[in-house]
Amino acid sequence: MISWPSPINPWDSRWILHTVLDLRHSRHYTSAESLRLNRKAAQGLGIGIMTSEQNIIDRSYMRRALELAVSARGRTSPNPMVGAVLVKDGRVVGEGFHAFAGSDHAECVAVRDAQGQARGATLYVNLEPCCHYGKTPPCVELIIGAGVSRVVAACQDPNPAVNGKGIEALQAAGIGVEVGCLADEAARLNEAFFTHMQLGRPFVLMKVASSLDGKIATRTGESRWITGESARQHVHRLRNMVDGVLVGIGTILRDDPMLTTRLGIEDQRDPARIIVDNLARLPLRAKVINRASTAPTYIAVSAMAPPARLEALEREQVQIIRVEDSPRRVSLARLLQTLAKMGLLSVMIEGGAEIYASALKEGVVDKVLMFLAPILVGGKSSASAVAGEGIDTFSQAVRLADVRIERFDSDILVEGYIRGQQQAP
Repeated sequence: MISWPSPINPWDSRWILHTVLDLRHSRHYTSAESLRLNRKAAQGLGIGIMTSEQNIIDRSYMRRALELAVSARGRTSPNPMVGAVLVKDGRVVGEGFHAFAGSDHAECVAVRDAQGQARGATLYVNLEPCCHYGKTPPCVELIIGAGVSRVVAACQDPNPAVNGKGIEALQAAGIGVEVGCLADEAARLNEAFFTHMQLGRPFVLMKVASSLDGKIATRTGESRWITGESARQHVHRLRNMVDGVLVGIGTILRDDPMLTTRLGIEDQRDPARIIVDNLARLPLRAKVINRASTAPTYIAVSAMAPPARLEALEREQVQIIRVEDSPRRVSLARLLQTLAKMGLLSVMIEGGAEIYASALKEGVVDKVLMFLAPILVGGKSSASAVAGEGIDTFSQAVRLADVRIERFDSDILVEGYIRGQQQAP
């Protein structure tokens, strides 16, 4: 189980607006699992550990690195969000962040921004510098060559290609290394990347909009709109950050949604649209097949899907995902594994009730975002938020941790993490 208690939630409006917590109210947690693992690993490497007693100056510069990192949310997949700050003689001489996959890493941008002043400086970075060749050269070589004398990293990189090797390379070059400064906040910021690396699937959010009595539609099937404009705009901000949005075919047939991002801003982007469609029933003129969007539309099908339907959908530029171990029904766990291999770090499930039930049953949901409208719908035939067989006792209920509540005009958002279900599929 992954556990990162932190006062920072990278999916809430404060992170969306690219702000950080006031330092006067900051806390440095040392009891979380992520810091414990980093402490154990760092001790094995013989490097320094940041603790709550150490100078608040280090934490303040690390917060700046986190602030820089989050400015690229939704643009770096399959890479993590990373920010870097170079400090020399008590002042910032260079800073930067990783803007998108394939662009220069944060450390490189910061060194370039320092314009030759990196020698003897301290580098603050929210993730261990890489030591392997990918689309860019290893950051550790650049750091060593620039003459940086000290590196403060928030946490180790869970990528097996790094995972302590970058720290070892820096130490071997005589650079002082300290790990653990704001480790929990750094791990929470990159929770999608950590989930991808440790569980082999994307970080999964389950977004639901319901009435106070848990209904997502009336008895006639009407579902627009349960929540108000402010809450719906927040959903578009979330779409602008996640890599994919997933729905069941029932939602497509009932609502015919576009599943695009509509914020009216220049740098918005659409997530990949993923439809779980066992028998390939997706209509050829469905709005989700949006050729004006640069994001792909996928349908995940079982072995029962008719080949003729798949061929027709492919002609409409819909991409087919044939999910393994899915003879009749698509396995969400297997589908998510496939999406991870395709480079998706985060997926938001947006309906419907059967998909919600399947995702909870398969234990693939990491976080729930429940928008509650101040209305009562009632009715035995009105659709409830989560379908399935239900539970026998309250001890079997799915419980949320780190619960937060936020208001959007008259609507309320309740969000929290699901603990104890994060198992590799």
